[in-house]
Amino acid sequence: MKEQYHKWYSQQLSQDIEMLVYGDSGYPVILFPTSKGRYYENKDFKLIESAACFINEGKVKIYCIDSIDAQSWYNKGVHPADRVKNHIWYDQMLYHELAPWAMQETGHSKVCVAGCSFGGYHAANFAFKHPDRVSHMYSMSGAFDIRGQVDDFYSDDVYYNNPIEFVRHATDPALWQLKIILGTSDYDICLESNHILSAILNGKGINHWLDIRPNAVHDWSVWREMFPHYLSQI
Repeated sequence: MKEQYHKWYSQQLSQDIEMLVYGDSGYPVILFPTSKGRYYENKDFKLIESAACFINEGKVKIYCIDSIDAQSWYNKGVHPADRVKNHIWYDQMLYHELAPWAMQETGHSKVCVAGCSFGGYHAANFAFKHPDRVSHMYSMSGAFDIRGQVDDFYSDDVYYNNPIEFVRHATDPALWQLKIILGTSDYDICLESNHILSAILNGKGINHWLDIRPNAVHDWSVWREMFPHYLSQI
């Protein structure tokens, strides 16, 4: 399996950002790490290995991007307004730098986004904000209400990065074209969050699959089963 390491200076973030890329060709998949995770986390926990057949056969090319969660949502040393602002710069890096890079390399006009746990938040938030860039969204045990990360602070920036709020009122026709999978399990700590988002999507008539795995918890072993299954749907 081909692995490439990239490090570049992001104009949007005004700092370096790192990434591992797997595969030579195929549909571009941007894969986020979990809370405060690094770009190598999905490799270390064998999520990439679980998708090896799709990578080796040239069906997908996976971009394991770094997070800046420690500077944004989990940065308790700065005001919540600055946490959100830091995330917005990250979102802009994804939109203006990484997604166009992945699309240009693979020859596709959109990307798939995916992630486990807090990576599922990142995938959902980016997909629902930018359906012009995203065709498929696969969340595995994601949580979609960001208000717990900003204490009692609230602003338009919080609203527009909180999927369970802004999706209710979203009107972009491209949202109804997204291929969405909400993966969770019956003992998942994020099960309720997935039910809530699914109900919102149902209320808007946005097609999706709420995949609830039986006798399973919030854990990498479950996500390693989900990820190749979901990739097979591309």
